[in-house]
Amino acid sequence: MKWYLFIICLLLNACSSLPKAIKEPPANDISYTQAIQNIANYKNAPVRWGGLIVDVENEQSFTLVQVLYYPLDSDGEPQTDKPNSGRFVFKTPEFLDPAVYAKSSEITVAGTLIGDIERAVGNKVMRMPLISATTIYKWPVYVYDSRYDSFGYGYGFSPYYGGYPYYWGNYYWPYASPYFRPAFRYR
Repeated sequence: MKWYLFIICLLLNACSSLPKAIKEPPANDISYTQAIQNIANYKNAPVRWGGLIVDVENEQSFTLVQVLYYPLDSDGEPQTDKPNSGRFVFKTPEFLDPAVYAKSSEITVAGTLIGDIERAVGNKVMRMPLISATTIYKWPVYVYDSRYDSFGYGYGFSPYYGGYPYYWGNYYWPYASPYFRPAFRYR
């Protein structure tokens, strides 16, 4: 029972580690489609958008990041299984390393819509919304590790396989427990 409480506490702690500006949308949440129709009406409005990184351009005093827009879920994470609506660019005074903010990384940005900017996509020049970013959150990548699954019977224990947790004498061997080996790990 103690382990279940420990795991619940870890999960709740993981949810609470998101920045407030990412987890909660602004009071007047402007959608991407509203902004793209008439950017002048929504200038200096707070926005929270996200998607997949397309390009990172580091200049002398700022960084521009082009993002392929996807709708966000209730926690602010991009829903990449839904159709994308277009692209936007955000600007930050910070240096963002292109190796860390790599192409196709999921990202959510909170900031202010300050206008639009022209960017070339192939041979076509497109106008994209420009955000002055105040909060940037790059979502971690989780990889499923099947070593801790015992032939599809759940995480670790199968009645037909001598899997986890190992029974040793009158107690279960704790380090073989699936609660010590997460099924997902950071890449």
